[in-house]
Amino acid sequence: MIISVKLVNHEYNVIIEPDSAKKIGQFVQNVWNFWNYRKIAIITDDNVAPLYLNNVSDQLTAVGFNCLKLIVKHGEEAKSLNSVAMLIKQMASAGFTRDDGVVALGGGVIGDLAGLTASLYMRGISYLKIATSLTAQVDSSVGGKTAVDLAGIKNVIGTFYQPDLVIVDPNYLLTLDDRNLVEGYAEVVKTSVLAGPDFFAMTGTIKTIANLKLQCEKLIERSISYKANIVMADEKEAGIRQFLNFGHTFGHPIESLNHGLMRHGEAVSIGMIAVTKMFEKLGISPTGLTLQLKKV
Repeated sequence: MIISVKLVNHEYNVIIEPDSAKKIGQFVQNVWNFWNYRKIAIITDDNVAPLYLNNVSDQLTAVGFNCLKLIVKHGEEAKSLNSVAMLIKQMASAGFTRDDGVVALGGGVIGDLAGLTASLYMRGISYLKIATSLTAQVDSSVGGKTAVDLAGIKNVIGTFYQPDLVIVDPNYLLTLDDRNLVEGYAEVVKTSVLAGPDFFAMTGTIKTIANLKLQCEKLIERSISYKANIVMADEKEAGIRQFLNFGHTFGHPIESLNHGLMRHGEAVSIGMIAVTKMFEKLGISPTGLTLQLKKV
């Protein structure tokens, strides 16, 4: 499935396809002619690198790109100005110019970090995303938000910077442990609550991790389709895109206060319950929604 994100000044595709990880060279060559994009910085973390970095680099090299592999430590702590400076310094030392590009290979943290790095290097060079976690695939891969943290404040330094392509292969999720898969499911549930009763009812039928794995591709497609439509209507979060922050108002500080011990989706789950409980008391949300959400 291909979902097109058409914005005022930019357009890109999200490719959702099992085994698309085997076609990365072809997909990237289609959007980046190698005469113009001679060098690619592949930014990833030390969890993802042993699994996928060499494969991605080999595919890109095979179609004519010159790859620079850049690896940061996994986790939220990588989202810092120090990381951005380190990445930019290595790219500059390798002679990167405005004609080159960045590939974000990993989950939400890497997408945020690599996107911000691309937006700042020489005032902005092209980048694309290869999303390897469920959180990244259903949420952060689409919309162009990039950011790092500062002084314990999550995402306080960032830009809106759109990718040229997003590659989503559900098979990447097979290497996630149960906890990291389920935390990403929180973003699916968030989207289903916002999207309406049909999608919310679908998430309500999922009772086990095995069931989640079987339904992942459909859940990814529905989540991205919904978010893409919201982003196309409100790219810079001036209106309805703020709805996508459901659960994050409390979730972000909860996540920050746990200093990496709590996953993003776990904190957002708590945030969704907290705000829904509040809205239900105020008569904004229908009676019983908090209990339904807890069960899902």
